[in-house]
Amino acid sequence: MTPEHRPAPTAPSRVSEALKQSRADLRRLTPSEALAAQGQGALLVDTRTASQRARQGELPGAIVIDRTVLEWRLDPSSPHRIAEADDGVPVVVICRQGYSSSFAADSLRRVGASTPPTSSVVSRRGDRPASR
Repeated sequence: MTPEHRPAPTAPSRVSEALKQSRADLRRLTPSEALAAQGQGALLVDTRTASQRARQGELPGAIVIDRTVLEWRLDPSSPHRIAEADDGVPVVVICRQGYSSSFAADSLRRVGASTPPTSSVVSRRGDRPASR
């Protein structure tokens, strides 16, 4: 079947259901709340691609970590962690629209890489924490 001939789904997609489950216990922050969290000692972790950062701007004070290695860099027990990864340090994961950061935050929580629970930034209509 070609895409234009596929019937419209009648139920939520599996990925939508997985996203809903990932977000169930996350505290999702607005860009302003993310900046406030950073001011209180949270790590802002930017998982956007290089091309997204080039188009949308860098986030001052954010640590850029590729999504493919995120858990290894932020798990305080990992030999591959970054120096800033420490037990008890809140982590705010940032992406362009809040989808991949929700999955990433849930994954970090499951491996015990952030206590209190990792947060995810929701960015709508191009809003983002004070990019320059």
